[in-house]
Amino acid sequence: MNAKKYIYSIAFLLAVLSGCKKEKFEDTSFVNGAADPSKLSVVLDITQDNTGLVTIAPNGEGVSSYDVYYGDGTAEPAKVAAGHSTQHNYAEGLYTIKIVGHNLNGKTVETTQELTVSFKAPENLDVKTTLTGLSVAVTAKADFETLFRVYWGDKTGETPEPFDPLLQDASVTHAYESAGQYTIRVVALSGGAASTEYTTTVKVGKQIDLPVMFDDPNFDYTMSDFGANASSVAADPENPANKVLKVVKTAGAEVWAGTTIGTGLGFATPVPLTTAASKMSVRVYSPAAGLTIKLKVEDHNNGANAVETDVVTTKANEWETLTFDFNSPSAGTPALNSAFVYDKASLFFDFGTPGSGKIFYADDIKFVFALTQIDLPVNFDATTVNYTVTDFGNNQTADDVDPTNAGNKVKLTTKISGAETWAGTTIGTPIGFASKIPFTASHTKMSIRVYSPAAGIHIRLKAEDHNDGSKSVETEAITTVANTWETLMFDFANHVSGT
Repeated sequence: MNAKKYIYSIAFLLAVLSGCKKEKFEDTSFVNGAADPSKLSVVLDITQDNTGLVTIAPNGEGVSSYDVYYGDGTAEPAKVAAGHSTQHNYAEGLYTIKIVGHNLNGKTVETTQELTVSFKAPENLDVKTTLTGLSVAVTAKADFETLFRVYWGDKTGETPEPFDPLLQDASVTHAYESAGQYTIRVVALSGGAASTEYTTTVKVGKQIDLPVMFDDPNFDYTMSDFGANASSVAADPENPANKVLKVVKTAGAEVWAGTTIGTGLGFATPVPLTTAASKMSVRVYSPAAGLTIKLKVEDHNNGANAVETDVVTTKANEWETLTFDFNSPSAGTPALNSAFVYDKASLFFDFGTPGSGKIFYADDIKFVFALTQIDLPVNFDATTVNYTVTDFGNNQTADDVDPTNAGNKVKLTTKISGAETWAGTTIGTPIGFASKIPFTASHTKMSIRVYSPAAGIHIRLKAEDHNDGSKSVETEAITTVANTWETLMFDFANHVSGT
């Protein structure tokens, strides 16, 4: 019974196997019957980020693949399967895209499509300028830009106008040849014709500093008026080749009208005022004598830290140098404080009087460095020595130039009509020389070069202890020539009788 079932199973398997055979699918009649490609079209999608990226999606009926010719000189077409797309980056311009559609049996159809790539103008242009003396640094950023061009405004006579290229997040710096106002132009480029432009005017120049003489083209001589003053840099009323500060105290100007020397930032370096070096000088041209000129210095960051002092003009319509000593502050104002920073100065012309249109000029604003005490030999040429002299008995002595050599500095003493017979001039201040004269029994002489109006004039020289005038010695020499320099020798071994 079991054996019979086994035989039946084998027979059934053989029957199944013998009923199977391999089939071949070699019928291509459906290809030959494929529809011709037709109704070719293309969808173009241009990104709006100025990259020029275009997505090209061809469509058609009966098309299995496409050849896309970009039209920009690319040699080989892109192969695109039905239902897919291709991407390509274009420069700004006009292009003709050609699409060739293929069906399964090799038939083709083609079409063309015009493509215009136009970049949008950059947006949100943000430009920053940083000034340092004569130099300006520019940074810029924008959306949709490819490059910036910076035009500095100082070479407009050249064609084409030169520019510096600038990339976003970078900086470009330009140094001007001289101080002044310049218009900077920054152009943001899109990569095509569209652009966005920014302009700004900058005033460049080194920050003003002492001494101030208004002649250096590299400095910014901007002044800051207040109280209805009106200032400008103008020609010297006596020397048109020299530039000076001109200040008009306009009609109706405040009694406190003034002019700050420079901008609100003041000087580049503080004025080194101390109680031992407390002076500044200003050369002033005033319309009248007897007018009060105030000079005030302060901390540009803290106006409460200030000191001011006054000087009265002594001349009308001519230059004079006024010396301002801050050890003598104006009544009711703070005293000089050496611990303060004084880096800003203001001039007040005809202080305390309402403006009436008076015109003043100023030049050579200087700090007066502390001078060393006079000492032998005395030649009046050193700029660091205090050559102050002390007249008595109505003598009048002033700085002058050598009558035979304009390059040499001397003292001119005038014994005016009515001066005392004993009128004289102490060389230096009452404290005398820095070191004592080393007289000994064998070293008794001093010499002086003298220019006298006549021969035969007695010249007396006296030496004394500045702490005790009773300790003194005097001697004389007589001039031998007129209107000519001669060296007179004074021998204190031959002292004047009665001295």
